[in-house]
Amino acid sequence: MTRVGVITFPGSLDDRDAQRAVRLAGGEAVALWHGSHSLEGVDAIVLPGGFSYGDYLRCGAIASLSPIMSEVIAAANSGMPVLGICNGFQMLTEAHLLPGGLIRNDHGNFICRDQKLRVENVSTVWTSHFEQGAEITIPLKNGEGGFIADTDTIARLEGEGQVVFRYLDVNPNGSINDIAGISNDRGNVVGLMPHPEHATEEGFGPDTALAMRNGTDGLLVFESAIASLVAAA
Repeated sequence: MTRVGVITFPGSLDDRDAQRAVRLAGGEAVALWHGSHSLEGVDAIVLPGGFSYGDYLRCGAIASLSPIMSEVIAAANSGMPVLGICNGFQMLTEAHLLPGGLIRNDHGNFICRDQKLRVENVSTVWTSHFEQGAEITIPLKNGEGGFIADTDTIARLEGEGQVVFRYLDVNPNGSINDIAGISNDRGNVVGLMPHPEHATEEGFGPDTALAMRNGTDGLLVFESAIASLVAAA
């Protein structure tokens, strides 16, 4: 069975949700600790959402220097699939596994809503089971989710297809070009601000015309990675 490690940092909130998402997708969830130097032989890694180290300094900055992150960086650079969700996305940029950074929402407020997205790139490990251009709805909750990068970096991300998810209908935090998630050039590392792990099971989430249908639009993120790893085994 594919083993997916979910790292818990001081202040992580969504690690248990990510573990459940892995199990629902058919994988074995392996709990990892930020202070460890071992990845326990996992096949993929999830950096979950939350407020690691109280979001002191910049969000994700302290977590990016945790002992286990040296192992994550090495594994990512060797091709291991790594997913960063919300605070995990912030960690990936702080660890320079993804370009750019995340800043305070342009309206200055924390936001929590069901967010519509378009899947822009289905060639990454984490999106291979989506249809190109698929429109999905998953929860979003952040205070510092505005994606920024210099002009050349934005042009490269757009030109090389590294924008993986894009906000639709509304830009909730002022991200440049409505960017909700990106990948590295290899496609094994993906970060996004919305939370696919909160949309993996029917009956959990609103089921109305105004909100999420059945709360399952995020499950394909985890199923994509697990299927890719099984196929490569």
